[in-house]
Amino acid sequence: MIGIADIEAAARLVEGHVVRTPTVPSPGLSELLGAPVTAKLELLQRTGSFKARGAAAKLLSLSEAERAAGVVAVSGGNHGIALAVMAAALDVKATVVMPRTAPARSIRLAEAAGASVRLTDGMDSAFELVPRLRDEGLTLVHPFDDPVVIAGQGTVGLELAEDADDLTDVIVSIGGGGLIAGVAAALRARRPGVRVWGVETAGAQAMSEALAAGGPLPVAVSSIVTTLSAPSVSQLTYDHAAALVEEVLVVPDREAVRGSLEFAEHAKVWTEPAAGCLLPAARQVLDRVGGGARIGLVVCGGNVTHQEIAGWTERFGLG
Repeated sequence: MIGIADIEAAARLVEGHVVRTPTVPSPGLSELLGAPVTAKLELLQRTGSFKARGAAAKLLSLSEAERAAGVVAVSGGNHGIALAVMAAALDVKATVVMPRTAPARSIRLAEAAGASVRLTDGMDSAFELVPRLRDEGLTLVHPFDDPVVIAGQGTVGLELAEDADDLTDVIVSIGGGGLIAGVAAALRARRPGVRVWGVETAGAQAMSEALAAGGPLPVAVSSIVTTLSAPSVSQLTYDHAAALVEEVLVVPDREAVRGSLEFAEHAKVWTEPAAGCLLPAARQVLDRVGGGARIGLVVCGGNVTHQEIAGWTERFGLG
């Protein structure tokens, strides 16, 4: 299990390389949800998502020989962008393996940062390509199955604990589980009374299905939210969620997109559906815990185009 000392060490390591993002009360979301809401704005992080933290922590922990040989990552979008940008900043050669379903913008940004991008037919085949690339000497920077990466993501929770000390419930989106594992570990140490809730979109339910089954297992992926679409969680992230997370909620894609529209209208921030799903989840949390809740939202990323949002808005009849 990742401890607070690991997360504090990661915070020292990445200081000066990533942004300490704002933690702010949101009057608009508070009025919308009928409870005080504080937002941790990781969409203002370098590369537009929290992923820069874990990527930076891993890259900075490598030996000189490992950095010289280069790194490889598998990504549905945000992890690949983050690794490409942070590797370029640290003068490390990066290869990013992405499914063809990854957002075109994410592929362009990874390539523009100087990474070598390899496209595969799906996330399963993307992960299958990694052993061959590791045999070529590249170090894998896994998006979630790595204690250093999880500790890096945990710096989000460390900052949240320092900047918002009155929260009762914190809601975190889950793909492979690296973010919620790190955030939950930090909050358990610094704010042990805070409940941590996870949220997934229907068709990207790797953690909720793992919890139901008693351990990680492959899942069918069909959600439009590619940045949450891990084919499975890892034993490491599963163990953290099982021990530290109150419950993992599941919301439909339509409600995740609606949440992005509500963030834009009521909070004045531009979120991807991976963050939009926090709002329908928050409503479920408030139904469960009743009055007196003070909600924290980890607004994980904003890497989405207006064309994508417009297309989903039309598709789901949300216009």
